[in-house]
Amino acid sequence: MTEDERIDAVLNDVGPRLRRIRRERGATLGDLSASTGISVSTLSRLESGQRKPSLELLLPIARAHQVPLDELVGAPPVGDPRVRAKPIVRHGRTMYPLTRQPGGLQAYKVVQEKSAEAPDPRVHEGYEWLYVLSGKLRLVLGEHDVVLAAGEAAEFDTRVPHWFGQAGDGPVEFLSLFGPQGERMHVRARPKKKS
Repeated sequence: MTEDERIDAVLNDVGPRLRRIRRERGATLGDLSASTGISVSTLSRLESGQRKPSLELLLPIARAHQVPLDELVGAPPVGDPRVRAKPIVRHGRTMYPLTRQPGGLQAYKVVQEKSAEAPDPRVHEGYEWLYVLSGKLRLVLGEHDVVLAAGEAAEFDTRVPHWFGQAGDGPVEFLSLFGPQGERMHVRARPKKKS
């Protein structure tokens, strides 16, 4: 079988798989259309195989069903449970994805070697939780400008202007959990012992 034939075979199996996953979740085409913004007729044609699937269509469907894209296209199951996502490098920051599901809560281990940039607070939808593993992390959040040390955490609504980066000379390592608005993380700490 040629590579093109293999690709065609995978694409031909997507439609029935989409229908099966939708039905398993008890959703109608109308429900899926409302949550993805894709028309009912397009979804119907995808499921019947009359329309070729594209990432533009599959990504919102995967998010709506809260399944990895692999499940929609029928990628073979992975036997090794270790996360082997490729790191993302931007502006001196290396982010290691720790979650594989699209949508919902996303987790990253972040290593910041140098903060050459000046704070440039941004806003976007969502909620974020940061936990410093080592080094010091500067967090500019609205009118607050704080430095978090190893073992400290912060949580905030990302609609508040925010920026974070390395504080001090050494690198900083931290965990970042990001989720849609309303998903909040909670840290439970033991109370201090009374002297």
